This record gives sequence, C-alpha cells and structure tokens, in this order.
Amino acid sequence: MRIVIAGLVGLIVGLAAEAAHADQYKWCAEYSGRGGGSSNCYFVTLAQCQAAVSGVGGYCRRSNFGGPEERPRRSKRRAYD
Repeated sequence: MRIVIAGLVGLIVGLAAEAAHADQYKWCAEYSGRGGGSSNCYFVTLAQCQAAVSGVGGYCRRSNFGGPEERPRRSKRRAYD
C-alpha cells in the first residue's frame, strides 16, 4: 500500500512540475519566399534566429508559446521631493 501511495505522489508531483515549465523556444524565424513562406519556432536566443535567417531572407519574432514575457522588475524605492 505504501508503494502505491508513493507512486501516486510521485506521479502528481511530476505532472505538476511539467505543467509549470514554460517552453524554452522563445524566438521564431519567419522565412520569405515565392508563393508564401515558412516559419521555424525552435530558437532559444535571438542570435540563433538571426543566424538562421541571415542570407536567406526573413525576420525574427517572439514566439507565442514562450510563456510570459520577461519584464524588468520595478524598483520599490520611491523618489521623494
């Protein structure tokens, strides 16, 4: 019985950790071409994406699946006059 409970707890923890993990691929390459183009959203950094479109035409954009956008934190200090 202990093994079954331990297995269920392990399964629940594993599923919760997987659900909280954001997609690491934050950049997409949009390639231009005749009659349409294609896209590739498997770039971790902007530099990787720019290297992929260099010389073949296209541009890089943020992926829609990269999770929340990283924003700089605001300082809690307040300026007093």
